Amino acid sequence: MKLVIVTAVEEFQKDVLKLFKKANIESFSSSDIDGHKNGSSILMASSWFSGEKAGNESRLFFSFTEDQYIDDLFQLIEVFNSNLETSNPIKAVVVPIEKFI
Repeated sequence: MKLVIVTAVEEFQKDVLKLFKKANIESFSSSDIDGHKNGSSILMASSWFSGEKAGNESRLFFSFTEDQYIDDLFQLIEVFNSNLETSNPIKAVVVPIEKFI
């Protein structure tokens, strides 16, 4: 068993849910998060409040699941990201679990 963590901008929430379903990951949790990128951008510099760093509305999903489902999920995410027209791909990491109850 491993822990898979997926982050995505809010606009991709429904897509991530579909990817989890296609990968047969039926039990998972999610939470609202703010995503941040360091560095200046043209938009940040032209903001009325350019001294403030605003976050992007994002989602965090996580599931304790088996390797085979994680492998399927990663393949689905790679395909999804290869067709994006944005610089905000879905990101995922896997964390091994040493013990669980």
